[in-house]
Amino acid sequence: MTAVVDTPTHKIAPGAALAALEAGDFSGPILLQSLLLRDEQQERLFALARQRREACFPARKVEVRSVIEVSNVCRQRCNYCSIGAKADRHAYTIRYEDFLELADHLYEKGRRVLLIQSGENAAQEFVDHVARCVAGLTERHPDMVQILCIGNLDPEQYRQLKQAGADRYIMKFETSNAALYERWKPRDTLANRLACLESLLDLGYQVGSGNMIGLPGQSVEDLVSDLQLLGRYPLAMASCTVFIPGEESNYRDEPMGDLDLTVNLLALIRILFPDRLIPTTSSLEKAQRGGQYRGLMAGANTVTIHDGTPDRLKHLFPIYSSRRFAPPDEHIAAIVKKAHLTFAPGALR
Repeated sequence: MTAVVDTPTHKIAPGAALAALEAGDFSGPILLQSLLLRDEQQERLFALARQRREACFPARKVEVRSVIEVSNVCRQRCNYCSIGAKADRHAYTIRYEDFLELADHLYEKGRRVLLIQSGENAAQEFVDHVARCVAGLTERHPDMVQILCIGNLDPEQYRQLKQAGADRYIMKFETSNAALYERWKPRDTLANRLACLESLLDLGYQVGSGNMIGLPGQSVEDLVSDLQLLGRYPLAMASCTVFIPGEESNYRDEPMGDLDLTVNLLALIRILFPDRLIPTTSSLEKAQRGGQYRGLMAGANTVTIHDGTPDRLKHLFPIYSSRRFAPPDEHIAAIVKKAHLTFAPGALR
């Protein structure tokens, strides 16, 4: 079962919506109808997205990211996330020496892009630790791109991490609807989140942002607003994630998000913002077998392989589930080949 999304009463013929997109009409009604395309019309939407991707990325290469989930300590208590749901969950932070050993191993495997992820923890001691890890990795492997995804911090902390060597930062806004944001994330506000995003841009980070599809109370009109919000910022990366009800989260009994809406939104992100890096996330595969392949066919050009966090810690970082889908190299290689794309040399071997 998937979440129900309100169906709009003002409809545009599917063919007319596709023609309008091809002509550069990205108005609200066109985007709304495009989100609802299915079957043959959906495939046409995906084909247009692939055309836009290949115009900006003619080499047809997929970026491969490894991820190290450096800590599960989090001050937020998001209703859709399982990390902070159990008060007795063992808290961990990977030591500096262990972090570098893990990063060395990934580098030897050919990885050149590393996503460093954690729960949100603005304690200066933790930020100092992450900065030390980033600086140590920069010194050892200066050609490894480092992406941070560690939540809301203050501008000086972002500056510290940038000076240590961080290249990119993922700061998802989740929804453009401020009331929904505070309902889903009761310890935060959308205004605060966007202020963090703007600080990152001001400091020169390559920033990624995006939304989540299928959380309680969301409408298809909200998704159109999300697309429009993505256009307000000069982002390098953009993403959309289907909601998976985590068994330990406050939303564990809510229905899963709609996969078709998610991949259609992904395709529209590519059509509207063709030069951005867009991931096909493991949550798509968790939602439906073959979901990540559909993401590539809808215009994605980035994959994340969960091979950096030690196996003994992975169950302690349950963003949506302690039974997360962690795609192995073989799965990623197969879907990229099937989509007629390739990897950067040495990225997957």
